Amino acid sequence: MEEQTPGISRGFFNPHQRETIEAAMARIIPTDDQPGAREARTIDFLDRYLSGLDYVFAKPDGSGFEQLEGKRAGAWGRRIASLREKYVTGIEELDRKAQEQFRADFVQLTEEQQDRLLADMEHPAREAEENLELAQVTGAWAPVEPAMQQTSAEIELDFFPLLALHTRQGFYSDPIYGGNKDRVGWGLIGFDGPISLAETHAGRYTTRPYFAEEQLDWEKEIDHGS
Repeated sequence: MEEQTPGISRGFFNPHQRETIEAAMARIIPTDDQPGAREARTIDFLDRYLSGLDYVFAKPDGSGFEQLEGKRAGAWGRRIASLREKYVTGIEELDRKAQEQFRADFVQLTEEQQDRLLADMEHPAREAEENLELAQVTGAWAPVEPAMQQTSAEIELDFFPLLALHTRQGFYSDPIYGGNKDRVGWGLIGFDGPISLAETHAGRYTTRPYFAEEQLDWEKEIDHGS
């Protein structure tokens, strides 16, 4: 039976859709000697994101989420509706391919069979994902948005690159968004992270130590050169 993280209510997906997406995410970031997408609860991140407008932008002081209104709410509502449609269609396509090749739904397949199906969907979408990565690099010079909303290009993606993007976001985003449970994603990259967004907002937490070693090496090079 599928695990549900305490404190994270069910969102948009019905049980079969949720189980299917969770299984697919688990093949994108699998569990081996390190925790993967299942442990990080990336499905909770995505299911809640697609649930509506209540979990789009976390308040910087850590007190909850912004309540979107007016044109902003309308724009986000249309965006989320588009993403919902892509996921519903994508899940149907996964099951259709699974039935054609293995006569079972995607969630009933072995991990190797699931990998084969996802690989079939990945290849035609690879160019689109590369374009997204380019957009993200270019967008690095734009005003910073919350971790889960770093690009508006997600609505332009096909199902598989969209799923891959949201899996990565759910794995590494601030836990307030529903994923990165117990900070397992941060732990894998050696990042402790703030206790909450309020720590960063109040200036009690900084990422400067993670750049200090690089800065010291640069200063040593300057001194040596002089």
